[in-house]
Amino acid sequence: MKFIQSLFPILFLGILPQLQIQAQSNQPQYSKEVENKIKQVENNLGGWVQLTDSDVLYSLPERMDFYKVNGLSIAVVHNYKLEWARGYGLADVSEHRLVNPQTLFQAASISKSLNAVGILELVQAGRVSLTNDINNYFKTFKFTSDSLTHYKKITIANLLSHTAGLTVHGFAGYEVGDSIPTILQVLHGQRPANSEPVKSQFPPGFKVEYSGGGIAISQLIVTDVTQEAYDKYQWNNVLEPLGMVRSFYTQPPPVSKMPFLATGYQVDGSEIKGKFHIYPEMAAAGLWTNPSDLSSFIIEMQLAYEGKSHKVLSKGMAQLMLTPYLDSSTAGLGVFIEKKGDRKYFGHGGANEGFRSQYFGSLEGGDGVVIMVNSDNGQIMDEIINSVAKIYGWKNFYQPAFKKIVQVPNQILGNYTGNYVMKDITLSIKINGNHLYITQNGNRALQMFFTSNTEFFLFELAAEASFVMNGSGNPISIKIHQNGSDYIFLKKE
Repeated sequence: MKFIQSLFPILFLGILPQLQIQAQSNQPQYSKEVENKIKQVENNLGGWVQLTDSDVLYSLPERMDFYKVNGLSIAVVHNYKLEWARGYGLADVSEHRLVNPQTLFQAASISKSLNAVGILELVQAGRVSLTNDINNYFKTFKFTSDSLTHYKKITIANLLSHTAGLTVHGFAGYEVGDSIPTILQVLHGQRPANSEPVKSQFPPGFKVEYSGGGIAISQLIVTDVTQEAYDKYQWNNVLEPLGMVRSFYTQPPPVSKMPFLATGYQVDGSEIKGKFHIYPEMAAAGLWTNPSDLSSFIIEMQLAYEGKSHKVLSKGMAQLMLTPYLDSSTAGLGVFIEKKGDRKYFGHGGANEGFRSQYFGSLEGGDGVVIMVNSDNGQIMDEIINSVAKIYGWKNFYQPAFKKIVQVPNQILGNYTGNYVMKDITLSIKINGNHLYITQNGNRALQMFFTSNTEFFLFELAAEASFVMNGSGNPISIKIHQNGSDYIFLKKE
């Protein structure tokens, strides 16, 4: 449920002590012009809504405090080059270890983008085909077609574009010290795997249905075809050629990498047990990297797309990867394509236990951004990306909703106070002075801003909200509309 997922992180937050975000001695320094742009990005964070008569902008430390994010890392690509990279806050709170551009984060589902590069390199070499039945490539596994698939073959292109009609959206990972399953055990849903078996749910090629399970199958194809360990293949054929020399897929991480790893934190700021989870589903979620290394991937894909470089993929293969597989979708091969104004961008997000990440790269003009945070709350990423887009002039990328606030009489506001319930979620509304404040399940209170006597919004939640009234003019529920869905909270008398 998108509304619940979006609202919970906001209302579970507390306030952190002021974070150290000033550049440390191990942070790179840039020209005066670039340093000025960095400062502007740090002080122009903007959310989903702006007011018609003024901008509502935040500084990076304010939002790190607000969202309870311990550490984050940013890289900005401009004119096909890494313009700057900088770390902020703490990679590990207990060790008081600062984030710097070399700090490694779990990339989570961004792993799928680099996995696609590795598989397309196999296609280029003629070792696999994007259009053949995946069963042609297995030595240890067979995927059985049945009535759910209409007995149609599943192809590698289907796996990479999430059009294979397969189950298992994502993976939870395993705590340090747990028994770790093999990829075959993961695919079959056999212990010690903690995920369901990967199965068909509708015919391949029918529509996009995100499936980490399908990407896990592609991992097995790599190892069965190459007879190499997956992490070794990706290092030799993708990461090192792209210049991503600090990155790796190895699970669990090598001991030599431990001093460079960020620790993951839950939404309330508490440390993930064991500092991070282990993901044997390497192709889907196992990459450790940083924004600087990911910027090398973005730049090479941009140049290869234009036929100006071919460190791994040819122009034709790069264009195939960065084109929606189904005409009506946004899913390419390992990436998603979004149109913002007159420009298209390729990108992907990631969400592992204790980590969030997001990147965008333009298909023309050589612009891009990567954000990685060591928190289960990634809402700050959108605000940072909005700031980068604004400061670097990405036309029509940041398009906030504009609203005009109205003052609602206290008599009406007082009528709205009380509790509103949907299943096990309670929204409580109280009045303080001339303003209403809303809390979820007794957690942090947020101010409500009205655009009419019944309609309101929160700066922290991208959703439209309104009170539903009965014939007597009394509120009976709150309706929240978000991402095409409505959520109704009934007033509790």
